[in-house]
Amino acid sequence: MADTDRAKLEAALKAQGELVRRLKAEKSSKEKVDAEVSKLLSLKEKLGLDDGKQKFVLKTPKGTRDYGPKQMAIRERVFGIIVEAFKRHGAETIDTPVFELKETLTGKYGEDSKLIYDLEDQGGELLALRYDLTVPFARYLAMNKISNCKRYHIAKVYRRDNPAMTRGRYREFYQCDFDIAGVYDAMIPDAECLKIVHEILTGLQLGDFLIKVNDRRLLDGVFAACGVPSDKFRATCSAVDKLDKLPWEAVHEELVGEKGLTQEMANSIAEYVCLHGGRDVIARLQADERLVGNSGEMQDEQKSARAGLADLDLLFKYLEIMDISTQVQFDLSLARGLDYYTGAIFEATLLAPENAVRQDDGSAPSGVGSVAGGGRYDGLVGMFDAKGRRVPCVGVSIGIERIFSILEQRSEGQSVRTTETQVLVASAQKGLFDERLRLLKELWAAGIKAETSYRISPKLLSQLQQAEQSGIPLVALLGTEELAAGTVRLRTVATRQEVEIPREKIVEVISKS
Repeated sequence: MADTDRAKLEAALKAQGELVRRLKAEKSSKEKVDAEVSKLLSLKEKLGLDDGKQKFVLKTPKGTRDYGPKQMAIRERVFGIIVEAFKRHGAETIDTPVFELKETLTGKYGEDSKLIYDLEDQGGELLALRYDLTVPFARYLAMNKISNCKRYHIAKVYRRDNPAMTRGRYREFYQCDFDIAGVYDAMIPDAECLKIVHEILTGLQLGDFLIKVNDRRLLDGVFAACGVPSDKFRATCSAVDKLDKLPWEAVHEELVGEKGLTQEMANSIAEYVCLHGGRDVIARLQADERLVGNSGEMQDEQKSARAGLADLDLLFKYLEIMDISTQVQFDLSLARGLDYYTGAIFEATLLAPENAVRQDDGSAPSGVGSVAGGGRYDGLVGMFDAKGRRVPCVGVSIGIERIFSILEQRSEGQSVRTTETQVLVASAQKGLFDERLRLLKELWAAGIKAETSYRISPKLLSQLQQAEQSGIPLVALLGTEELAAGTVRLRTVATRQEVEIPREKIVEVISKS
């Protein structure tokens, strides 16, 4: 195919793809969409055919990636630390389908609902890939009429987002969630969630971090005190949520230009969202008559703000007892954009400059963003219950992909062991494969992680090199002399020292090594 013809086809393919996307967005008739999709496939076929051979590029879809043994070894270590923390706090685990009924997910995520992956109609059901693990958990509680549960869930979720791979933002990624459901005394479960975040980030040795906390009821009180109409609370919250990524000037412009707030409202909000600190700031707000007074039309919002401040003060009391309050900060700019939050909200960020990661385009490193977030969502389960039965819930999600991006970058140029093999069974002479297999059988039966060369008569040097390259710490050497004496030569790979071990003691010695 001539270059000019290919260029014309590629341009036509791009235009046809945009047309199909627009028709789907406009919810055009199925017949019309199918007809245009057929044209799109025809153009793709023409582009892929050259001299009768199909040409295509082997790649993963945008926003996804493969993980090799080195990456998976790092990932499994991180998962191990996270799961250990969850289990230490008494959590049990569940699993839910990777896709849900579309109606289960819609109306739960505010402006982020546009990022949900819709699936084609299959068997009369409109489905969508799960956006997070929280909404499926709430559906699970309502469907099974569960009123008390402490669970963790580690699984993949999907978002039709603009990916930034080096910063750990993908379209397919893992979430590690811990949630407590049930009616309990105020802020005790919330404090435990923050303690778990603290334990995990400390255990991962990621450097200094800060956990920011706020309360949705307090935010609503701030918006009311600033004159924002109640029907604009969620839109205003969504804009304020961008303050961790955008300067106040950009957020101010969005509040006035897109959300419909007046200049006076936006300026009043600015006075509050710049506040951050500890219990001293909470005490100052508790004395703010405009925010927590008992005046006229704002009585409900002022009552909620008072309750939010009281709970935050109690939360900090528990955090002080747990000895983690120095790494937790009350921050009125924290908003968390999801609609289902009803009370305390929190988010953890890394402070160490070495945790900055390279950009996809190779430009200067930037922060990795939040690495954990969550909050209280007391009304979500009731949205799925026929009788509106409420089950108070609070939870936290660990941003495993962003953490992994940091650890993967740190490991560049370093050797990472990708297997857990304890010993390699080797032979010093030819024709001893059967004997290697017999020893291997004994080791496996004793629960020892062991392997051997798949060659019948490998060279001794190649076997020793295999152990060194794979990071296997021990080599069990068999030869005719050892077989005759009923011993095994055990070699420590790092030091190259060898000791003679009676055959009946080999399992015990390796187990203690």
